Amino acid sequence: MSEQATSFPRDFVWGAATASYQIEGAATEDGRGESVWDRFCATPGKVRNGDTGAVACDFYHRYRDDIGLMRELGIDVFRFSIAWPRVLPTGRGAVNAKGLDFYDRLVDELLGNGIEPYVTLFHWDTPQALEDEGGWPARGIVDAFEEYVEAVGERLGDRVGNWITHNEPWVVAWVGHGWGHHAPGRTSDADALATAHHLLVSHGRAVEILRRHSPGARVGITLNLDFPYAASDDPEDIAAARWVDGLHNRWFLDPIFRGEYPSDMLEAFQDLMPPIEDGDLKTISAPIDFLGVNNYTSPLVAADENGGRSRILHRADVDRTDMGWEVVPEGLHDLLVRLHRDYEPPAIYITENGAAWADVRGHDGSVLDPERTSYLAEYIDAAGRAIADGAPLRGYFAWSLLDNFEWAWGYWKRFGLIYVDYATLERVPKGSFYWYRDFIAGQRATAEAAA
Repeated sequence: MSEQATSFPRDFVWGAATASYQIEGAATEDGRGESVWDRFCATPGKVRNGDTGAVACDFYHRYRDDIGLMRELGIDVFRFSIAWPRVLPTGRGAVNAKGLDFYDRLVDELLGNGIEPYVTLFHWDTPQALEDEGGWPARGIVDAFEEYVEAVGERLGDRVGNWITHNEPWVVAWVGHGWGHHAPGRTSDADALATAHHLLVSHGRAVEILRRHSPGARVGITLNLDFPYAASDDPEDIAAARWVDGLHNRWFLDPIFRGEYPSDMLEAFQDLMPPIEDGDLKTISAPIDFLGVNNYTSPLVAADENGGRSRILHRADVDRTDMGWEVVPEGLHDLLVRLHRDYEPPAIYITENGAAWADVRGHDGSVLDPERTSYLAEYIDAAGRAIADGAPLRGYFAWSLLDNFEWAWGYWKRFGLIYVDYATLERVPKGSFYWYRDFIAGQRATAEAAA
C-alpha cells in the first residue's frame, strides 16, 4: 500500500503526536505534582482495569531511544505536551526546576536529531491542587494558566518554534465536566460551559505570552473537529446536523476566528452560561498562526424522534475501528475544505489522526496491522485532495507514535505506530510504522525530483 496518488507540497511536514500523561510515566518523580488524571485513575470504577499513567510508556526515562525510533520513521516534526504539574506542582507559585529540565533536554534532543518540536501546553493534566480550588469552571484558573505559560515560555521560547495552547477543549469541557467520563469526572452542563469559556480565554492570554517569549514562533490551538452529515434532505435532519456542528465545532471556531459565540447555541445555553467579561471575546480571538485539527471520524446525524436535539446513526457500509468509530475519510476532506471556506485560518495542521485496532504480536514477534495502514492511507489521501481544493494544510501528525494510556479505556486500546509491550516496555514498530516511513520517504523523493 505504499503507492499514493496524491503528492504533497515540498514544505509539507510529516510527524507523529503524543501527550504527557499518556506516555511519560514517572508520575511521582522529580517533584511532579498530582494531576486530575492521577486522582481520577485512583478512583475505583473510573478507568478500565484500574489502569493508571503512573508508568505508561516510561517516555520520561526512554525518550532518547524513542527519538531514535522517530529518526528511523523519518518524521520532520514531533508533537508532545508538557505536564503542567511537572512544572508547577500545585498549579501556581514555585516552579519545579527538575520538571522544566526534562523538557529542556527533550527539546534539545529532538533538535539535535533534526526533528522540530510542536509543543502543546495543556493536554488535560490539570494540577489536582487547582481542581481542589474550583478547577476550570472557576475563573481564577485562567491566571494560574498564565503563570504556567510564562514559566514554560521563558525557558523554552528560544528554541520552540511552534506552540499549541490547548488540546481539544471540547473534550475537556464536555467529556470531563459535562458527562463525567474523563477527569475530573464532573457531570454539570454549567461546569462544561464555564470550562469551555475559561479554556478559550486562557488560550488568548497564552497567545500573547508566547509571542513575547518566543517572538519568531507560530502559535495555534488544537480542536477536535468533525463534519456532521445530515442523514437526509429533510429539514429536521439538517437542523439536527447543524446542532451537532454547533456543539462540536462552531462553539469553539466562532469565538476564535470571529470573536463571538454562535447565536443559535447561545440561545440554547442562555440559562447555563458563565459570565462573559468585557474583553473576553477580544482576548479569545487574538490572531493565531495556525489551527490544529484532530479528526478521527464524522457522524451521520438525524432528528431525534424522542424529542432530543439530534441522534447519531450508524452507517451500515463502513469499517469501524476498535473504538467503534466509523472510518469516514471523506469527512476529513470535507472538514478541511469547510474550515478554509468558512473561517480562513492562515494554516491548518492535522495534529491527530489515526485508529485503534486490536493489535497482537505474531509468532515471530512482529505486529502486522493492515487495517491501520489502510486507514492512514485513506485519510492522508483525503487530506491531499483537500489541499488540491484549496485548504491551507501544512502538515500531518499521526496519532500516535506509541501505544499508550488511552484515558478511561486504560491500556486496552492501541493507537500506536509502535507496539508497546506493557509488561517489559519493549517497543516493536508495527507494519503501519514501516508503511508511514516508506510513504514519507516517497513524498520526499517526489518533491526533490520535481525541484
